[in-house]
Amino acid sequence: MSKRTWIQSPLAVLTPDGSACSGVVISGGVIESVLGPGQTPPGELDEKVDARDLVVLPGLVNTHHHYYQTLTRALPAALDKELFSWLKSLYPVWARLTPEMIHASTRLACAELLLSGCTTSADHHYLYPRGVPDAFDIQADACASTGMRHVLTRGSMSLSEDDGGLPPRSTVQDEDTILADCERVIARYHDKEHGSKIQVALAPCSPFSVSPQLMRESAALARHHGVRLHTHLAETRDETDYCLRVTGLRPLDLLESVDWLTGDTWLAHGIHFDDDEIARLGAAGTGISHCPSSNMILASGMCRTRELEAAGAPVGLAVDGSASNDGSNMIAECRQALLLQRLQYGAARISHRDALRWATRGSARCLGRDDIGEIAPGRCADLALFALDEVRFSGAADPLASLLLCGAQRARHVMVAGEWMVRDGELVSVDITDLQHRHRALASELVSA
Repeated sequence: MSKRTWIQSPLAVLTPDGSACSGVVISGGVIESVLGPGQTPPGELDEKVDARDLVVLPGLVNTHHHYYQTLTRALPAALDKELFSWLKSLYPVWARLTPEMIHASTRLACAELLLSGCTTSADHHYLYPRGVPDAFDIQADACASTGMRHVLTRGSMSLSEDDGGLPPRSTVQDEDTILADCERVIARYHDKEHGSKIQVALAPCSPFSVSPQLMRESAALARHHGVRLHTHLAETRDETDYCLRVTGLRPLDLLESVDWLTGDTWLAHGIHFDDDEIARLGAAGTGISHCPSSNMILASGMCRTRELEAAGAPVGLAVDGSASNDGSNMIAECRQALLLQRLQYGAARISHRDALRWATRGSARCLGRDDIGEIAPGRCADLALFALDEVRFSGAADPLASLLLCGAQRARHVMVAGEWMVRDGELVSVDITDLQHRHRALASELVSA
């Protein structure tokens, strides 16, 4: 028998249309019903959750991350730098990653995300040091222990400094090896079914670390197998200058030339697009992962979220790598998105509901998923419940707005597929003290080698 849970009389619920809700009923890992005012669920219930003091959101969806970077937060060698010099200072450190480091950093990033109310996350692991050809498998194993949903991207870098790219030779692979492994991991891990816990996407890293040929062949391979495509694009002006110098094309023109300007692609950052390019992105339905904290820390610029959405491009939210954020907190990222976009468009044109939409429905669209991101019948029972009992919320009148305006940091309870992953602010199945101890030791080993 499927367990039936009633989230009863919540203080506030983020429903798709903003309608009032007196409760959510969950059965068999999906949302059975969303109750209107005064309604109660028929039939027997296995669990009732008193939510009178709780704000209920769909599980937040993170569309772009680099889990391994949790090992190199606030690294002195990388402080106060913009993207290209930041990367050059970190590539040699990341080249020393070991299997144990990848496993621990993945688990820690997921723990941090879960505690912040995130239930689905896409990770872009593009770095395969010599001696760790099975980095994707290591990540998949670590992710399976977290209870979250994942889109794991088989990232890649093939152009080293010697070939005119940015990364050192010790961090790149040859393109035949990359494509063969892409095919292998799709066959082994990709689950296309409703409610899947793991999906695979192909993700050459960026225009300055892979060849156009690899981009083109990755697109063909992805479409043959029905998986999505992901890469960094239009993050900085330096990237635009690089593309013009090396290929004679702006980043979006390069993307189109290799068959990536399509609805099965989502792009990290997407900052430096002109009006015509935004119209083309919208017409293609190409998604954009907005990464506000990273964009501010690296001084990369501001994503034009309103114009992109108006053109028809899905806009999602992402924490990006923990070495450029330097955190993995999705509810905090919602606040950052709200503040940064208000700075660009004004307070009257960006609301807390915009930021929450980007982190839920918008992010789900970027990942090509119609089974998550909303509190609606038939959607996966992925929920984040927040309490407003901290001093920061004292005096707050609007419960939903207060999550962002008052700066929520941590969910009280988090559910994935109808199962509790966080209860009373603590991870259910992860010894966080032990994990942190191990992670810190490995981080110290990595940066001091």
